[in-house]
Amino acid sequence: MKGALSHIKVLDLARILAGPWCTQNLADMGADVIKVERPGCGDDTRSWGPPWVKDAQGRDTRDSGYYASANRNKRSVTVDLASAEGQAIVRELAARSDVFIENYKLGDMKRYGLDYESIRTINPGIVYCSITGFGQEGPYASKPGYDFIFQGLGGIMSLTGERDELPGGGPQKVGIALSDIMTGMYASIAILSALAYRSVSGQGQYIDMALLDCTVAVGSNQAMAYLLNGEIPKRYGNAHAAVVPYQAFETSDGHVIVTVGNDAQWRRYCEVMGRPDLAQDGRFATTSSRIINRDALVPEIARTMRERSCGEWLASLEEAGVPCGPINNYKQVFEDPQVRYRRLHEQVRRSDGGTVPVLASPLRLVGTPPAYRRAPPSLGEHTDEVLSTELGKSKSEIEALRCRGVI
Repeated sequence: MKGALSHIKVLDLARILAGPWCTQNLADMGADVIKVERPGCGDDTRSWGPPWVKDAQGRDTRDSGYYASANRNKRSVTVDLASAEGQAIVRELAARSDVFIENYKLGDMKRYGLDYESIRTINPGIVYCSITGFGQEGPYASKPGYDFIFQGLGGIMSLTGERDELPGGGPQKVGIALSDIMTGMYASIAILSALAYRSVSGQGQYIDMALLDCTVAVGSNQAMAYLLNGEIPKRYGNAHAAVVPYQAFETSDGHVIVTVGNDAQWRRYCEVMGRPDLAQDGRFATTSSRIINRDALVPEIARTMRERSCGEWLASLEEAGVPCGPINNYKQVFEDPQVRYRRLHEQVRRSDGGTVPVLASPLRLVGTPPAYRRAPPSLGEHTDEVLSTELGKSKSEIEALRCRGVI
């Protein structure tokens, strides 16, 4: 079965995470993604190990788990962009592509003759996506930036972390590279939108994606609240600003999440806890009153929750219809029955005979589901294949390019 994007060819000059995450989404849906990398070292994240991908004999390869997380289903080609011959190869590939994506520093692509204006002259229908930290224009446009910086600058860390007045309070970044991942997701949407528009207009276009923009956008309701009332949102740790109780509680052997969304659930929760006194207390009877009296209520719940184990609480709360859940480490995640049923972990075979684990795509299209056709490629694994099949170069031409350090 062909993928939804099996008719799309993507020329991928992006590295690290935001761009590769975007192109992996496209590749999972069937797009032919040609990943262009620097000869000798490739994508920076190839060296961001351990852990390392293993070969068929169980030995460490040169590719990190970080790299593998964002580069399946792609073909790797090594090209020296600093050389005129290398630039010519990229232009030849771009002329045959639907999408061009890059995340180089501002001005680099223009210096190489690979900027949008240059590429559109040879391929007017190209959808060209640039990913930078701050966008193509503005006072910060030339600044470099990494995910951590944008989580701080874009407001995410002002919401993440324990309340300032409590032990351990203060700003925290999200445990995954949220700004990178979300920029990759937004870039995927932008590219698909541009392709859809091209299908009716025949016109390609330029896409300017910025990590700052995407980080501010995911502030969602919290950012909107500030715009509406001018009040700066605060950190609440694992608690919720507008629902109580809605947080993690310590048990006798771990932690359990309890999310009581309405007053009927609150009364059932009190029954499960064996705390009719809390249900009958007027200070805690309604959602609003529980918010107002949060500091009096939460310690009482916390004291009770420490009396039983995680398993006991989860069983009794689920039986009573009180929303709850565990806090899993990743061993527990991949042992979870629902995770296993949804097949959220796959194995893909490498060209050297080894296998590499991949996280399954959450994009579950019934008619054109994602497929895991290729393991994350080794550096330059498909250089000869792409240059011969896509550009028609002979073995002698390819060998000459290699001898001159172009590939």
